[in-house]
Amino acid sequence: MTETAAAPIDRGHDASLWQALMGDGAPDWERDGAAWPNRAASRFVEAGGLRFHVQVMGAGPVVLLLHGTGAATHSWRDLAPALARRFTVIAPDLPGHGFTEMPGWPRMSLPGMAGALNALLDALALKPDLIVGHSAGAAIGIEMCRNGRLAPAGLVSLNGALLPYRGNMTRVFSPIAKVFAMNPLVPRLFAWRARSPAVVHRLLAGTGSTIDAAGETHYAALVRHSGHAASALTMMANWNLDAIETDLPRFAPRLLLVTGANDRAISPREAERIARMVPGARLVSMPKLGHLAHEEAPAETARIIEEFATAIGVCGA
Repeated sequence: MTETAAAPIDRGHDASLWQALMGDGAPDWERDGAAWPNRAASRFVEAGGLRFHVQVMGAGPVVLLLHGTGAATHSWRDLAPALARRFTVIAPDLPGHGFTEMPGWPRMSLPGMAGALNALLDALALKPDLIVGHSAGAAIGIEMCRNGRLAPAGLVSLNGALLPYRGNMTRVFSPIAKVFAMNPLVPRLFAWRARSPAVVHRLLAGTGSTIDAAGETHYAALVRHSGHAASALTMMANWNLDAIETDLPRFAPRLLLVTGANDRAISPREAERIARMVPGARLVSMPKLGHLAHEEAPAETARIIEEFATAIGVCGA
């Protein structure tokens, strides 16, 4: 068979879908970060073989903020400045999220991401007195303490995803997540669908939270990029919380579990179970709020964190 040059393809009305299937990579700082929240506090740091986007602001005891899967530093847009009145706040984009580079597949695991973030803290020459993690970010914070490199006075879990999912779907979800993460068409199709504001609104509403239009805009700016979606899928495909569950009863830092009573992503009952597992753990419920409670009520969340920090001696009254 004789090979000939391929004729141009007339994609017509399918052009936008074709572009989505081809993918557009990760978010771009100059374009997508032009109006990023707290942009003046942003910097880019080389650490652990990655180029991290991290925001640093404030003065005082050091608080490390770790966002959840599929989010970025915009998740702390109101909480970080509130905490910066009393603390030095460090808020990185997790590996592969937002404007931080994505590492290879093995490093998108819980130990891999914890190791990369420890390298970032080494590069910044800062050690946290307190870790605040939302959803999967809480598990990463605990993993950073498990490996012995960090010893904060306390950890605040905001609707933390700390326990393995239980039930028959466990045997099904992990293989499916791996297939989705390894298929480049899946994140590209998701990113294409997420170009619709209505789709992003439904995704966020599904968490049980109601956030403002600005917050929805920042989520949309990320999820419309296939690289960001691929990172979230890869993270979920690599996730294993068995070691966290085993070691929780011996967790040394003081633990505060903050839950949104209307959380539809992670049942508040999980936090109740963890509170019974960890000696001295405290549990605080935020009525009528969902999985993104810290975005819905940043001032109240800051107050809860500050009171906890005072109670464990991180800062004065």
